[in-house]
Amino acid sequence: MLAALIFLLLFGDATESPKRYFFQAYLWLLTGGYFILNWMRGGQTLAMQTWRIKLVSANGALLTREQAVKRFLLACVFPGASFLWALFDRQGQYLHDRLSGTRLILLAKKAAR
Repeated sequence: MLAALIFLLLFGDATESPKRYFFQAYLWLLTGGYFILNWMRGGQTLAMQTWRIKLVSANGALLTREQAVKRFLLACVFPGASFLWALFDRQGQYLHDRLSGTRLILLAKKAAR
């Protein structure tokens, strides 16, 4: 909502084209930035932390910038096909993970205090 407010304060109403398309591109870029930075820094977004899922490269290291960008773009290009792919993949990987050289791992639960 803050991102939308900033855009609307700077550019005004975004319900008509071409401003609507600039607004959509702006939101898409911000979303990409959020995912890419989180994947590169610690391998997790806030939701992934909650679900105890971490994104790593095939060798277990943190993602490079190229891998993170490639994964984000591929996930945007093949949204449904990527999930269908996981049903038939031997390792259960999504298509965007397979093509970008990344994988999701499940982290162990932290001990209760």
